[in-house]
Amino acid sequence: MAVLRSEIERHNRLYYLDAAPEISDRDYDALYHELEELELAHPHLADPDSPTRRVGGEPLSEFRQVRHSVPMMSLSNTYDASELVDFDRRLRGLLEGRHPAYVVEPKVDGVAVSLRYENSSLSVCATRGDGRTGDDVTANIKTIRSVPLRLHGSPPQILEVRGEVFMPLNSFRKLNGERREAGLEPFANPRNAAAGSLKLLDPRTVAQRGLDAVFYALGATGGLVCATHMELLDRLREFGLRTVPGATRCDGMDEALARIGKLKSERSGFPFDTDGAVVKLDQRDWYEEAGATSKSPRWAVAYKYEPERAETRLNAITVQVGRTGVLTPVAELEPVTVAGSTVSRATLHNEDEIRRRDIRVGDRVYVEKAGEVIPAVVGVNTAARRGGEEVFTMPDACPACGAPVARREGETALRCENLQCPAQLKRWLCHFASRGAMDIEGLGEAVVEQIVDGKLAKDPAGLYSLDQVTLAGLDRMGEKSAANLVAAMDSSRQREFWRLLFALGIRHVGVRSARDLAGHFGSLDALMNADRSAVQAVPDIGPVVAESIVGFFAEPRNRELVRRLADAGLQTRTTHGSAGPGPLQGKTFVLTGTLSSFTRDEASSRIEALGGRTASSVSAKTSFVVAGNSAGSKLDKARKLGVPVLDEKAFLDLLSG
Repeated sequence: MAVLRSEIERHNRLYYLDAAPEISDRDYDALYHELEELELAHPHLADPDSPTRRVGGEPLSEFRQVRHSVPMMSLSNTYDASELVDFDRRLRGLLEGRHPAYVVEPKVDGVAVSLRYENSSLSVCATRGDGRTGDDVTANIKTIRSVPLRLHGSPPQILEVRGEVFMPLNSFRKLNGERREAGLEPFANPRNAAAGSLKLLDPRTVAQRGLDAVFYALGATGGLVCATHMELLDRLREFGLRTVPGATRCDGMDEALARIGKLKSERSGFPFDTDGAVVKLDQRDWYEEAGATSKSPRWAVAYKYEPERAETRLNAITVQVGRTGVLTPVAELEPVTVAGSTVSRATLHNEDEIRRRDIRVGDRVYVEKAGEVIPAVVGVNTAARRGGEEVFTMPDACPACGAPVARREGETALRCENLQCPAQLKRWLCHFASRGAMDIEGLGEAVVEQIVDGKLAKDPAGLYSLDQVTLAGLDRMGEKSAANLVAAMDSSRQREFWRLLFALGIRHVGVRSARDLAGHFGSLDALMNADRSAVQAVPDIGPVVAESIVGFFAEPRNRELVRRLADAGLQTRTTHGSAGPGPLQGKTFVLTGTLSSFTRDEASSRIEALGGRTASSVSAKTSFVVAGNSAGSKLDKARKLGVPVLDEKAFLDLLSG
């Protein structure tokens, strides 16, 4: 286990810091899962700094406030190169004519944070807040794989590092796609997505968002002395902290301006959204002499790029259909170059957005890349109208299948309610086969497209009737690929019941909800026959989710689908490794404080293996509260409600008994 932990951390460093991975993602996942299984089998060998502790703990009731030992300042902004020349002139005056060198870095458009390490271990992380006090987001930051839980090398006893949490562009695209499928408003840009994610009270959800971080400054240094900013970046990397890529030392403002111009053309290659460049005095021992205003240092400034915008003609508006039936309007444009790439299609979000901006087919429209990622129509050149432009209205019927569409209460999106809609079916089958669901390797979009277009399967159950001969007849499959896909589908029959429940694609039911529901009801039959009150009795399942679940199983075709999946041999019951129900069946536990014998995740796994379940909050329905060291408000609430409290010894006795 120690060797695995060390090896995984080495690969993390190669991937995140050096950009020189030695193994594939699949091989990395194999190492990771092997360590997970060993830690589950040997909880007494737990390590709080294990790389597997990145999935998030239980939800928080609120963020506590953290006072920064050294205030977090913000940079002054400029959009004009002449103001950078003025900045250089003023700084020379403050430094009495000395020749300053500068470091130019891409300006990461994220959320500023401060991490405090004590004896090399991450102790607390806070947002900037008002500069003096921020929110404690430690539990959320620990889910970011590139952030070391322990520093490498020989850092000082106390070290505070400042940096930026951001959402990588690929994670941003994925998240917004999921939000559109769920009928939710997409985030406007990656910064909003990162800020919204850090504000979530459930670290498990944050862990799924794929956040990342870079670091570029110090708070409390603990005696760390670096003569230059470039030296500081080198030391941070030695400690295992990612720094901003592309940082370049420039000998004077002329070189800095040239670098800023070059950086603008390079920014499309960065994994994060960047809205400009940061210019910093390289000589750190001159910082104090340069001084600061009440809000900003005088030795650094941010230069922001004007958003790149292009004008083109809107030729048509088409409508796409997502997995859950959501209809999304898409602008079909005369091709135009925006931020270095040719754009011919752009999102219009929904009908309300089209009306608000008064966008008409035939208009001359302005296009930007939202967060430098997703092309979006941001305005209309109304002065160019000639009278022939057409007002757009969403269709009354699904463009893919012709079924009626409707808007659900409280939503802006229109939906096709026909589950046999080919557009929905393709996205449904892709979701069903995805890694987090049934994990059917080889069943990707291209194969699903052919299966649906060829009418080879009308729902997920139909996949299990496909044989090797049929699959080998698809484009780019062949005998070996078809055999591998059949084997992968056979293996998926043994996936845990909760995976099947998630794979069904019930609206609002994510991985955590699927686990909770499977643990509570034990079988798909029991869940299908439960009413709203019974479903809502599951901790953390609210009325909206309960309504969605009951509505899904009220449909005869969905009940028939479940029957056919069961006939195909898929797991529709929860197993606890014993013939009958576990000894903790029906018992709900809430964990609080720190346990010395194992982590909360390991404790939860032990409880679930014996038939019990864990919840994030204490209520009158809670069976036991397990209180470790430094137990908090949950312990007080348990005593107030009269819920039995177990200390660690009593909890261990219960598990072993």
